[in-house]
Amino acid sequence: MIRLLVTGGTFDKEYNELNGSLFFRNTHVSEMLRRGRNGVDIAVQVLMMIDSLDMTADDRARIVDACLDARETQLVITHGTDTMVDTAAALAAALPLLGSKTVVLTGAMIPYAFGSSDGLFNLGSAVSFVQVLPPGIYVAMNGRWFAWDRVHKNRDSGTFEAIWRRASAAGDGLELGEVMAGVPGHLVQDPVDRDRPVLGMRQHDVALPG
Repeated sequence: MIRLLVTGGTFDKEYNELNGSLFFRNTHVSEMLRRGRNGVDIAVQVLMMIDSLDMTADDRARIVDACLDARETQLVITHGTDTMVDTAAALAAALPLLGSKTVVLTGAMIPYAFGSSDGLFNLGSAVSFVQVLPPGIYVAMNGRWFAWDRVHKNRDSGTFEAIWRRASAAGDGLELGEVMAGVPGHLVQDPVDRDRPVLGMRQHDVALPG
């Protein structure tokens, strides 16, 4: 059984034809699961329906609490893309308490109600990833999964990209490196050529079948 926690975001926004604004009514998640011919047991729980830019620390605490309270060990969260990584960080802070749970956050750049949304694809990806990834906190967007601390939203392209870190020249810590799109791991410094990054996988990163 997967628990799917709904928090709002572009995923569930509606279009007001009178004034052109976007607003929230009811979640589309159950309809999306039916339309996608989902065959997995999923319990849908609506926590809130808000824009992630309006999300407060208290809202994030509610999301963390819902994950802690869930009996299921596989959790998917629909979330606005603007602060999805912030909520992932809040969940990561509670990771020791989450135990063996796998949490995947996903969202959409275009509302599902528009008919050409990426939401249906992202939701299906998140449901698949949560079943095979090891315990931890992840973001699933654009057909890729990312560790919570190795991803950012590229606001120019409207996609999510992996980030890598490499050892500083002084060897006294980590500094943020450039973006590598779609790499589900991180890049580390080559031990011979310190200016050449090489792909490295952390212990909890896994290679998916296919």
